[in-house]
Amino acid sequence: MPEENEREKIRHLLVVKDLQGQQTIPLQEATYSLGRDSRNAIVLRSRSVSRQHAILLRVTIPETDQYGFRIIDGDFKGKKSTNGIYVNSNKCYSHNLQHGDTIAFGNNQVSAKYYAISNLSEKAFSESFNVEDISSYLSEQAHPVNPFDTLITPDTNFEGASETVLARLASFPELIPNPIIEMDTDGSVIYLNPAASLKFPKLRECGERHPVLKGLLKAINNREGNSFVREVEVGAEIFEQSIHYLPESDLIRTFIIRDITEQKRATAELRQRDRLLQAVAEAANYLLVDMNYESSVEKALAILGEAAEVDRTYLFKNHLHPNKGQMAVSLLFEWTRSHIEPTQPHWQNLVYQSVGLDRWYTALSQGQSIVGLTREFPLAEQKILLRDRIQSIFLVPLCFEDKFWGYLGLADCSQERQWSRHEESTLLTMAASISGAWQRQQVEEKIRYQALHDLLTGLPNRLQFNHALDKALPNEGISPDSLAVMFLDLDRFKVINDTLGHTLGDILLKFVAQRVKDSLRSGDTVARWGGDEFTILLPQIKSQEEIKQIAQKILKTLTAAFDIKGHELYISASIGIALFNDNSPDAETLIQHADAALYHAKDAGRNNYQFYTPSLSTRTPAFLTLEKSLRYALEREEFMLYYQPRVNIITGQITGMEALLRWQHPEMGLVAPNIFIPLAEESGLIVPIGEWVIRTACKQNKAWQDAGFPKMTIAVNLSPKQFRQPNLVDTLTSILQETDLAPQYLDLEITESTAIEDLEFTRTVLQNLKQMGVYLSIDDFGTGHSSLSRLQLLPLHHLKIDKSFIQDLTTDQKVAHIVKAIVVLGQSLGLKLTAEGVEKQEELDFLRSINCEDVQGYLFYRPLTAHKITELLQKEQLKH
Repeated sequence: MPEENEREKIRHLLVVKDLQGQQTIPLQEATYSLGRDSRNAIVLRSRSVSRQHAILLRVTIPETDQYGFRIIDGDFKGKKSTNGIYVNSNKCYSHNLQHGDTIAFGNNQVSAKYYAISNLSEKAFSESFNVEDISSYLSEQAHPVNPFDTLITPDTNFEGASETVLARLASFPELIPNPIIEMDTDGSVIYLNPAASLKFPKLRECGERHPVLKGLLKAINNREGNSFVREVEVGAEIFEQSIHYLPESDLIRTFIIRDITEQKRATAELRQRDRLLQAVAEAANYLLVDMNYESSVEKALAILGEAAEVDRTYLFKNHLHPNKGQMAVSLLFEWTRSHIEPTQPHWQNLVYQSVGLDRWYTALSQGQSIVGLTREFPLAEQKILLRDRIQSIFLVPLCFEDKFWGYLGLADCSQERQWSRHEESTLLTMAASISGAWQRQQVEEKIRYQALHDLLTGLPNRLQFNHALDKALPNEGISPDSLAVMFLDLDRFKVINDTLGHTLGDILLKFVAQRVKDSLRSGDTVARWGGDEFTILLPQIKSQEEIKQIAQKILKTLTAAFDIKGHELYISASIGIALFNDNSPDAETLIQHADAALYHAKDAGRNNYQFYTPSLSTRTPAFLTLEKSLRYALEREEFMLYYQPRVNIITGQITGMEALLRWQHPEMGLVAPNIFIPLAEESGLIVPIGEWVIRTACKQNKAWQDAGFPKMTIAVNLSPKQFRQPNLVDTLTSILQETDLAPQYLDLEITESTAIEDLEFTRTVLQNLKQMGVYLSIDDFGTGHSSLSRLQLLPLHHLKIDKSFIQDLTTDQKVAHIVKAIVVLGQSLGLKLTAEGVEKQEELDFLRSINCEDVQGYLFYRPLTAHKITELLQKEQLKH
């Protein structure tokens, strides 16, 4: 049966004779182009033949499974050949071919004969391709009983079908500009339209290995539907490809819908911008949180460089040239890829105008960017950039309060990179939105059980906490120290409420609640006890070390800034911890002891945690006595001032004094300031005590001036409560008039943490004090998680580096970098700098090497009484 079906199949042959010989072509595809051009399906080798002389078009006979071929003069565009075609010696423009027809292409140099045969085996048909006398061969292969039949189709259906096909020729796949490819299920390419041949010239050669066809068979087998769309990448181009599987014909037809290379490139560019935005946000985190300014900038530049896929990132700063006084620029920080040489030495103290960069300064100062290829820049700029092998550069201005102070740069040394204006605006937008990235998204599920939850924070309230604690305690298998209760209180929260209002304070409490909740383990409970107090239940504790880690995590998470209604707020907390044991055997005692430990943490300086010990229960009466004594200390003249000189690091001369408060208790002796100052602050006694300190210091300074000693400033530290007194300016004015001391010799110090609690309020107060003419300083700089970029907004004269940095200066290289950065940036802001707590010669040598101006510490002088200072000044006066 298979052989019978095979013999019934009608086969079509075209035997072509030209100047180079004879070729037998089996006609199996839908369309053939004929001509002398080598790109034709059938090449006719003669100069008398047109480049594309004719078209063979397969025509299916309606209502049958048979087909024939029609020959058409000319090419696919309708242009006729030069010499025409002749079928059986008759010139024609188109002709339905019959078995035995002979075709001449213009003259006798090229001819062809068409055969339509049946009753022939596949083997005999294949062998006929290489036979010289095809007619004789076909006769010999005929069955003696059933000789092969000649296909004769005079039926008018064939004529009608031909005309229909001709009418549709304009839309035939051969004319479509989109590539069309057909492949059978064996992986053989059986049809390419001209667009496919032109776009993918190696497609037939590569077959299934070509990207357009690769994986098609597997994809069809793995899909339920017969049609789908996919993307294919061919070299540097990407296409959208439609695939249609015809199972009845074992045929896969693909159609290249469109070139999506540009679309993909645009998508990739958007992804890169997203990465860049993410990198800038991450860099901003380092800049705002990391206390080591240099390392944070280096990290930020590295993140930005990796995300932008560049070779260099820069941070430049404008300044006056140290010698010429003209506007210059210096490279402060740089990141490069491992194979790129750094360029910092080349970019120091470059005067814009002298080196030919005045165009840069003009454009950047007006908020514009410098973007482009180095070869397109003016020659003077090219010379500078090519020194570092820079081929493309992108510079964005850095502005603070509309003042152009420097610029950020991206550079590519390996290729000429096209920087778009849209990329520039995107980077500027990202820079402007960094501050917004810090705002914490409040994700808080509202708990509807209002009877057991705090309505403000959504946390469990006191009743719910007690219930959870009672439920955790009765476990008979519970071991000692396996459960803990924490009592947390926010430090100085009352100051925020008093100065900014309860509405803002309530918002801050909600943020704190969320941060504390996020710091706990699964199964822990945090509740709002009341006001700014929180209680925390820690069940299933394995060790005290685990409790310490949780407490440390809570304190750390609260150090980050809170951005609330335009206020950048900083808050810390104190934590008391009680363990379930013989000392705290029930819920009520656990909470009481955690509360006692909390007050111990506050007494220890706040922003720390303390465990309950039995000795804490006996300390409360002593502190009550101390507070009572403190109320009478001023009246009984128990306070005294000591003075510690400030010394110039180069000359060794005394340049100023700091007034330090001491309390000589008649029974307890000398009480440490870290004990009574917080007590005075909480009780409000710090205000009259502070006024006494200022008045006494001013009176003493005036006395030294009247005695003929060199005029100098005396520094007095303002407590947070003093600083927020509404009548502060009036009080100071009255004291200066009373003591007759010129305002410039009074140095008022506020701590960094006080300054940044509310920058707007601080700036207003300091502006008023500056108008008075007093000297203004920031004390303990480096301990308040601030940065000079924020403090530069304040009208300051003086910056004092906290002694905690100086103590580690010679043993911790990171600390040394921090101190150096503070000195360099402080001086660039026009601030005078003093290092506190200098006790070793090595510390002094380092500070001298980085050009720190003044020092203060035991290496030179301890705090002394006014009498001792007078003697010291007399000796200094004799020396000079």
